[in-house]
Amino acid sequence: MQSLRFKAIDNLRVQPDAQAGDSTKITAIFGENVFTLKTAREYLSDEAYKSLVASVKGGKRIDRSMANQISSGIRQWAEAKGVTHYTHWFQPLTGTTAEKHDSFFTLKGDGTAIEEFDGAALIQQEPDASSFPSGGLRATFEARGYTAWDPSSPAFILETGSGKTLCIPTIFVSYTGELLDYKGPLLKSLESLNKNAVEVCNYFDKNVTRVTATLGWEQEYFVVDEALFNARPDLVLSGRTVFGHSPAKGQQLEDHYFGSIPERVYAFMRDFETESYKLGIPLRTRHNEVAPAQFECAPIFEEVSIAVDHNSLLMDVMDRVARRHNLRVLMHEKPFAGINGSGKHNNWSMATDTGVNLLAPGKTPKTNLMFLTFFVNVIRAVDVYADLLRASIASAGNDHRLGANEAPPAIISVFVGKYLSEVLDAVEKRVTDKFDEQDEAILKLDLHKSIPELLLDNTDRNRTSPFAFTGNKFEFRAVGSSANCANAMTVLNSIMAETLSRFKKEVDALIEKGDKKEIAIMHVLQQYISESKKVLFEGDGYSEAWAQEAERRGLPNVKTTPLALDAMVTKKAKELFESTGVYNHAELEARHEIELEKYIKKVQIEGRIMGELCTSHILPGAIKYQNILINNIKGLKDIGVDKSAYANQLQILEKISLHINKVSDLVEQMIEARKKANNTQGTRAMAIAYCDEVKGKYFDDIRYHVDKLELLVDDASWYLPKYRELLFLR
Repeated sequence: MQSLRFKAIDNLRVQPDAQAGDSTKITAIFGENVFTLKTAREYLSDEAYKSLVASVKGGKRIDRSMANQISSGIRQWAEAKGVTHYTHWFQPLTGTTAEKHDSFFTLKGDGTAIEEFDGAALIQQEPDASSFPSGGLRATFEARGYTAWDPSSPAFILETGSGKTLCIPTIFVSYTGELLDYKGPLLKSLESLNKNAVEVCNYFDKNVTRVTATLGWEQEYFVVDEALFNARPDLVLSGRTVFGHSPAKGQQLEDHYFGSIPERVYAFMRDFETESYKLGIPLRTRHNEVAPAQFECAPIFEEVSIAVDHNSLLMDVMDRVARRHNLRVLMHEKPFAGINGSGKHNNWSMATDTGVNLLAPGKTPKTNLMFLTFFVNVIRAVDVYADLLRASIASAGNDHRLGANEAPPAIISVFVGKYLSEVLDAVEKRVTDKFDEQDEAILKLDLHKSIPELLLDNTDRNRTSPFAFTGNKFEFRAVGSSANCANAMTVLNSIMAETLSRFKKEVDALIEKGDKKEIAIMHVLQQYISESKKVLFEGDGYSEAWAQEAERRGLPNVKTTPLALDAMVTKKAKELFESTGVYNHAELEARHEIELEKYIKKVQIEGRIMGELCTSHILPGAIKYQNILINNIKGLKDIGVDKSAYANQLQILEKISLHINKVSDLVEQMIEARKKANNTQGTRAMAIAYCDEVKGKYFDDIRYHVDKLELLVDDASWYLPKYRELLFLR
């Protein structure tokens, strides 16, 4: 019988014509499936519309009477588009999105059938919470959890096949009020950042009443043929290839990056982009990435909470659309060894309601001082809380990626470029040299000259930096491709809020002592620059010299997830999140527990699939070819030929036998190590056991011998699709 591998390769020749997506102008379809404020104006009364606007733009609570009017308008809009069901769409701590569909259909007491969607159904639902991760906050029998409407994110219609569902973005909380999702803490962190950033902005502009964090994510991903994907159980179950020898050609020719997009993938891209535009996702960029079969898309910047929703929604859309093109999207951080992994670069900044990007250099001394204030506070926040930022991007998948093939290392450092480094050095030196009022004007003028408008083009990029300034934003490059952006953004917003709060207290204290406002600001900035410059690094993040230098500077270099997650439950972390109101101690401990459990389960799955593949795919194929060699050698001996005639066959046979025995022995040892790890007491200890005693001791060794067998065994006897097929066959 032909193996799945060769059936998949044959099927590549008979692919159906792919739907390439709508050719309509983007502006004609953008947001057509979103209940925007413009749409709301058509379906709501003036009173209901004003209430919704006040909630979206000012965070004001919507009362039940207004909710009834809003829900009625949303239902009318949705039904006009053919919608029959609605769902509260939320982002639980599983890392995916969740939805439970209910119909508008209901029966009245007299048996009359009607369509209904009232304010209560819009504002709150009660899904079963017992099967979602809670980190010990809820016992299994305590199933109650509530989804609560988030008016700041507009409702949308999700088209799945011929069906359409109204989706209401919500947060997810337990019966006792603890947050059980990614969105709730993110919203709290944004409000904390807003409060503290506005207070600092008011030093420079009293008209600022709101500061909004913005995010532009860059989503990297791989695309492979669906039939080849299905012939790889490791891809199906773990999202990555646990085995696979590097092909003769990988990415060494550097010919894929920004190259011509393959036609089949191009059709898929246009299709998912059309779906995304209808949902209001402002995709702007598409291109080939560095590795073969790797691609990237990126949107226009949006407010962080909306951007997070859009990225989570996009991943769902991409997966669904890929299947109808007989393709599969791989979001894993490292689906293939030896080539680039995939990240989700988070480009983060802050903007005022007066239209100022706080991380963009200005045109006057005053605006440059405001820029410098926020710029230095970001560096200070990263320096003080580098361990928390590392924890925010920790995962089993990202452990494979960090520090390899253009991914930043696990050491959190900040790249600002030559020009801004010189500015920081000048500020530190000037203020240290007893800066006084007479030097104030000179210092401002120097800053104005040192931060020209063209700085946006003068700052080089450093692909090895996990946190780099790129002109008018910071790019957090270390976030993994499968991650929910909310986790990293919640931490970043929170550490920035706390740092700004501390900054204001220190400036106010100097002002109370008699310093002029500008002098007080500069003194505190000088102190922050001096204390935080150890986190600044402009060089090669991959070099061993940097690892040694980082250790001398006292920067953490935590390479594995179980240890990186420790930062979540330190006294410093608990004080940070308590002061910003983002997490209470119980919620923080629960998230630590959940992330450890995720890590354990993912390594468990990878270990089990490695064992299964070795037993059912690798060894049978290798033994089959081993028997062919044995029969060949035996036949040559039987006809009396000289031993030299089959010496090479004997050598190959010996090598294959060696690797077969090694694979078999190592798999058995790994199984025993897994059993031992499963009996380890405590989630953290179990995670470390899986990391060190299972993954660390066996995964690479088993892979080494399997990959050697791939080179030795007859191609016809190798059942798993090879890298050259997965990465290059279209």
